[in-house]
Amino acid sequence: MPHVTAAERRPQLISAAIALMSREGVAAGSTRAIAAELGVAQATVHYTFGTKEELYRAVLRQLTQDLVAQVREAAPADAGFEETVAALAAALWRTVREQPDSHQLLTELSLFALRTPTLSGALESHYREVLDVTAELVTEAAERAGHRLAVPPAAVARFFTACFEGLTLQRLTAPDEEAERAGLQALVSSVVALAGGTLDLVRLPSA
Repeated sequence: MPHVTAAERRPQLISAAIALMSREGVAAGSTRAIAAELGVAQATVHYTFGTKEELYRAVLRQLTQDLVAQVREAAPADAGFEETVAALAAALWRTVREQPDSHQLLTELSLFALRTPTLSGALESHYREVLDVTAELVTEAAERAGHRLAVPPAAVARFFTACFEGLTLQRLTAPDEEAERAGLQALVSSVVALAGGTLDLVRLPSA
């Protein structure tokens, strides 16, 4: 059997961990179970990551990067400020609808990290990246449209993220299509208003 380096094994184990924990929950994500998911020895996990917490940190980072990449790709190049905010929100909401397991796993890992001191840094990095990317996209949209923000981009990012996480949790626990559409529309309009835009309802692009 050909030798597989730790660098090659790392993404394989991350994918296996995501698949397992998305299916069965964070509590099921022991190093033994993750190794079995990939079909390797348990020692391979420890050799590659050192600890289970380090593997969880890598999983959290990968989930974050995947979602961020999808939203960045959806950012329109020539739309106005309000239209850009609506497009980004709609793109992110599509990931909730199409990849609910990923968002549920992110939620579970975040709560688990709050109780695990060795993961607190990873959780802080996760939220910092999400907030920084959101603030960056808001800034780019405002500059492109010649829109002067009424509050700092970081404040817009924190408000957007807090509201969106609430809508996501409701989607995961008590889905309601009509209420979700109204909630997302209200979120976008509120974000635009906070940033100094129109108070009118901002229409989301069709899915």
